[in-house]
Amino acid sequence: MTVDERRGLWYVAIAVFFFSTSPIFTRWAAPLSPYVITCGRLGTGALFVYLLATLQGQRPRWQRDDLGRFVLFGLITALHFLCYIASLSFTTIAHSLALTYTSPIFVTLFTRLFLKEPIARRKYIGVVITIIGMAVLAGFEPHFTPRMMIGDALALGSAVAFGLYSVAGRSQRKHYPLFTYASGVYGVAALWMLPLALLTFSPPPDLLPPALSILALGVLPLGLGHTLYNAALRHTHPTYANLIATQEVTGGVILGVLLLGEIPSVQSLIGAAVMLAGIALVLI
Repeated sequence: MTVDERRGLWYVAIAVFFFSTSPIFTRWAAPLSPYVITCGRLGTGALFVYLLATLQGQRPRWQRDDLGRFVLFGLITALHFLCYIASLSFTTIAHSLALTYTSPIFVTLFTRLFLKEPIARRKYIGVVITIIGMAVLAGFEPHFTPRMMIGDALALGSAVAFGLYSVAGRSQRKHYPLFTYASGVYGVAALWMLPLALLTFSPPPDLLPPALSILALGVLPLGLGHTLYNAALRHTHPTYANLIATQEVTGGVILGVLLLGEIPSVQSLIGAAVMLAGIALVLI
């Protein structure tokens, strides 16, 4: 492994620390709709990265020709965050994170499809094991309900979008500086969410706590975490970066226990462990 690749792995390892705060702040912002939370998080993240770049003398600049691809990448980004944030309104943190982080499977498949980087046939064994883990996670959950099924489906949709988001970030590493790409994608994603956010905005009696939670979501897991993740994609293979990012599952569940008292079931832990084992087989 080269020095450049190691640098990428360190970037995503640090990003995981910030990622792990995401489900906590999302729950604390929950009186607001998922559309409002997603839009506010993305808008805050875009502004944070733009200001950070400007302070470093790297003010992002875009051309008119950039619009088409940023509209597409922004839509993918918006769908990833919306599905993930919405899933936390229906299912547990353990389910949401574990299913969202089936994304390395989709990263590997999309990398072959769009970037022409092949996958060995033996790695499909990992895909099967991951699917078994999903079945354990959902099918044998003692308190599984139709509401949780909706949340799990949203988390799986977030995983597919995260796969596309990762491949997009990798594909544009030679076209745009990191801060230009990140702030542009976050900003356009926020614009995709803005109409729905305005339509569903209903301020709670005490708006300050959820508003501060949204600001934290924009700065910590997005502005810092996802920008470091996008930096990692420029240095190492997206499947390796995404595998390390799966450890948000561990961090998020631990913080959920400590700060929210949300203790995962034994079945959830077993299912998540089987899924992570399957993902690891895909990436070995």
